[in-house]
Amino acid sequence: PGAGSGGGRRGLVGVRRQLDSADEGRRGQLRCSLLGCDGAPGLRRDRMHALAEADFLPATDRRIRVLVAKPGLDGHDRGAKVVAAAFRDAGFEVIYTGLHQTPEMIAAAAVQEDVDVVALSILSGAHMTLFRRVRELLVAEGLDHVLLTGGGIIPSDDAAALADQGVGRLFGPGSATGEAIDYVRRWFAEREDPC
Repeated sequence: PGAGSGGGRRGLVGVRRQLDSADEGRRGQLRCSLLGCDGAPGLRRDRMHALAEADFLPATDRRIRVLVAKPGLDGHDRGAKVVAAAFRDAGFEVIYTGLHQTPEMIAAAAVQEDVDVVALSILSGAHMTLFRRVRELLVAEGLDHVLLTGGGIIPSDDAAALADQGVGRLFGPGSATGEAIDYVRRWFAEREDPC
């Protein structure tokens, strides 16, 4: 079994290989979709039909667009890759930025890709500075409607302070990818249909 709900090992391995190759050379943004990442082996057709029947898409019939980013100098990105693969396997459209992104690069990618969610992975201890700066830049670009969420080693007091500044739920070590997927789906459904 792979990460997240419905994630097959084969699809996850394909994404991992694709994400690893992005880090080793081009570090460009990967567009992961229900069919896989840039031609990488993805979900088989029978699984695609099962996903469609499982009502993974919100009532708008529009896939949730998530930017997964790894800001700062932290070089540990396995968790970000696993979350990106889980989001992709859950039917989200995922843009993975790669390592060593500045807040300005992340905000620019969010604008360019017209995302619904920005998910940061921070293990360096700079979460207060990085989440705050990315939030400021998103608001300055008119993207205050975009959910800023993420994960890492973030003390609960810091998570509460970031929530007061408009940052969404933060996920710590040991969190199941399904928790993040459910949280994003609920947030998106409420945003699209506030009634």
